[in-house]
Amino acid sequence: MNNIAVFCGSSEGLSPVYKESAIALGTELGKRGLTLVYGGANVGLMGAVADAVLNAGGKAIGILPRLHERKARMAELADAFIAMPGGPGTLEEYFEIFTWGQLGLHTKPSGLLNVNHYFDSLIDMFNTVEREGFMASKYRSMVLADTTASGLLEQFAAYTPPGIKTYLTEQRT
Repeated sequence: MNNIAVFCGSSEGLSPVYKESAIALGTELGKRGLTLVYGGANVGLMGAVADAVLNAGGKAIGILPRLHERKARMAELADAFIAMPGGPGTLEEYFEIFTWGQLGLHTKPSGLLNVNHYFDSLIDMFNTVEREGFMASKYRSMVLADTTASGLLEQFAAYTPPGIKTYLTEQRT
């Protein structure tokens, strides 16, 4: 694992803890010699993560093409994906990467950096989706989450992807 894509807000949010966590994540990535792959903005949490990676001796690759082309390029370059707090764009990026993993389009880990309990309700929703039979347990196990960058990176190092979806066949589509 060399390149980590980070999806996060282009604003800093209301609490200073979000920017502090972005800096901590960037510092951790840089100290580990990992390369950040991100949306290319120099503002908000995106800018804070990138600046911290560079300040810690790491590298950053900003991807600026539009919409899907940008996400596809980030997915191509990254070995893993982290979602930090952000808005609908951040959530959309995370869900697309998660779904691609579920469909077997990649076998890379993706996780939620659960700063300030930001993703608690989303994690609860994943539990509901599994409990109500809309997602198998093996795919629920793909929802990695931690409150610290180091904890999430440790989960990435131990990650084993589940098998791909098999219930869709030509006969069932």
